[in-house]
Amino acid sequence: MSMVTAELGFLHSQLEVRKRRLETAITLAPDNANVEALLHEVDSALDRFDAGTYGLCETCHDAVERDRLLADPLTCYCLDHLTERERAALQRDLDMASALQRGLLPPADLTVDGWETSYHYAPIGPVSGDYCDLYPSGGSLFFMLGDVSGKGVAASMRMAQLHALFRSLIGMGLPLAEIVVHINRFLCDSALAGQYATLVCGRANPDGDIELFNAGHLPVIAVQQGGVRLLDSTGLPVGMFRDAAFTSAHAKLRGGDMLFLFTDGLSETVGADGEYGVDRVADLIAHLSADCAAGVISACLEDLRRFAGTNPGFDDLTLLALRRAA
Repeated sequence: MSMVTAELGFLHSQLEVRKRRLETAITLAPDNANVEALLHEVDSALDRFDAGTYGLCETCHDAVERDRLLADPLTCYCLDHLTERERAALQRDLDMASALQRGLLPPADLTVDGWETSYHYAPIGPVSGDYCDLYPSGGSLFFMLGDVSGKGVAASMRMAQLHALFRSLIGMGLPLAEIVVHINRFLCDSALAGQYATLVCGRANPDGDIELFNAGHLPVIAVQQGGVRLLDSTGLPVGMFRDAAFTSAHAKLRGGDMLFLFTDGLSETVGADGEYGVDRVADLIAHLSADCAAGVISACLEDLRRFAGTNPGFDDLTLLALRRAA
């Protein structure tokens, strides 16, 4: 995917800042060969901007992968033309990023104050732009699930920022509405043009009360004794407009009731009959007889496998179930 003008402008400004810092560093340590070599790389990248060839592989002249440029503005070769040493270094970095990202996931099958949870997290590559977290705080269980726009390392870095920011804001004891506003403004002020996140964040209280915000994400499925209710999006994705307003939804869950959240890696999976779709998800969840959150996740994955057959998935897949203990 080619880069947009705003992204190129951002990378150019980052290179200019890096150049100034390196020039300052050289005045302080004039004999540092590493600093001189890095400054040469930055100058070469700026020269490619001037020549109109920035972002093109120096071997084949095709576009360098967008995510790699965003992660490292000095990249000048596409994946097909890395040396064996460079490939090995890249693989080590990806392996480490994958391990770090998985380390941010919440404990499996967490149970807190009458809530039992389970989730499934499956990146399509080494790293994922999907976001999933469960965080007990102040007597409540906070839950978050989202999908950062884009793929690869850049999306995974944004996911890690969301994780850290949410936990910090929750720890400050802020109301959920204020937390969502802070998250949106942070993304608007710091993200690249066109980078946003669909997001569900909620608070489950010990008495069964649920407060949640759905910012541009797929519906949250609430299974209650009276039937199935879809808690649809009530606002735009976070990171699009700094002054966007977000509206909360509320539900009261009793023993055996459940919330089911998912990313589009589920609803957009393609099988012989077309897309899996939200309606199929809702119908499946409504008729499950599973008596635990983990059973719900397992049944959904089994139905997805039957539906998809031999068709491979093309997107990250994350599922999250919260069930009120009977």
